[in-house]
Amino acid sequence: MLKTQVIKLKVNQTMQTHLDELCDYRRYCWNKGLETWQAMYEAHTLNSEDNPSPNERRVRNELVANKEDWQYGLSARCLQLAVKDLAQAWKNFFDQAQPDWGMPQFKPKKAPRQGFKTDRAKIVNGKLRIDKPRNITKDAWFDLGSYETLKMAEVKVVSIFKENDTYYAALPYEEKIEAKTKTQRKTAVDVNVGHFNYLGGQINILPARLQKLYQRIKHYQRVLAHKQVVNGKQAAQGNNYIKTRAKLQRDYRKIANVQNDLLQKFTTKLVDNYDQIIIEDLAVKEMMMSHVASKGMQRSLFSKFRQILTYKCEWYDKRLLLAPKIYPSTQRCAQCGSVKQGEEKINLQGNQKHGTKHNEYVCYECGYVNDRDENAVLNLLALVK
Repeated sequence: MLKTQVIKLKVNQTMQTHLDELCDYRRYCWNKGLETWQAMYEAHTLNSEDNPSPNERRVRNELVANKEDWQYGLSARCLQLAVKDLAQAWKNFFDQAQPDWGMPQFKPKKAPRQGFKTDRAKIVNGKLRIDKPRNITKDAWFDLGSYETLKMAEVKVVSIFKENDTYYAALPYEEKIEAKTKTQRKTAVDVNVGHFNYLGGQINILPARLQKLYQRIKHYQRVLAHKQVVNGKQAAQGNNYIKTRAKLQRDYRKIANVQNDLLQKFTTKLVDNYDQIIIEDLAVKEMMMSHVASKGMQRSLFSKFRQILTYKCEWYDKRLLLAPKIYPSTQRCAQCGSVKQGEEKINLQGNQKHGTKHNEYVCYECGYVNDRDENAVLNLLALVK
């Protein structure tokens, strides 16, 4: 089974400069390749006889033929792998079943995450050694240490990325995974803003400690916005601005670590205790009706939960089922099967006609009363055969 170990790298000032250059070069190659791909496609639509359709080989050859002098001082594999990923992105664009389906976009310089790939890295004495450009001497090129022990002796394609002024490396490796013991049990997971419900109870995705961090982030953002209004473009050069931005990035990293820990433990608990798990196939982008609702959904990490649960079910030979998008798990009665229609429906404000709250489910056909989320779990569980 292919796994990935993400490590935090120990980077000195010299290597940080080189890695920053490679990140910029990767972004340049991607954007240049996307521009070339689009130009080839437009020419092909106008005259298909003289202009073949774009593909990975044609775009790569075009970029290599038009290389600038400064590009020869950087890794050639950076360009090759960028075009390869671009071709895969176009392939995914024609498959709408992809979770983050969409057309390839140009990568901005101010994106919070920058990175590059290489397939010529090596593990030497427990450290990561990436391929050295020709114009750099051996004395100015260093191996990259990490804060944890590496789980592999050799690597193929390595992804190095930068977040919050810190460099990380994603290292794939093969590991034999034993299937977990069969429990002959099944469960359903109903995802909501802030919490997930299942047969074993409820897990809070936005605990109180995260709410405090979000309040602190809101304060830091206001401070930075005020400094930009007062000082304009020169604000980013001030020491206080840099310190506040570092605090903001630190809190974002804390939130990401806490939520990742919650999701990893919850998904592991599911695959340990259940053989069949059913979740809703939600269209998250379509559900973001307002900035208030979208903020809560983004913080609840619906897509990441599904992604983690998917690969863990594959690892441990568990069955993951997806309920149809049109399945009315919230509106259906788990006891008699009747589905609320029109004014009987439950929405974010509850039911105004009968004066019930948004978390209450009352069936007006059979008199069944339950918590709305628990009722949804039972409805999802009814789909498991």
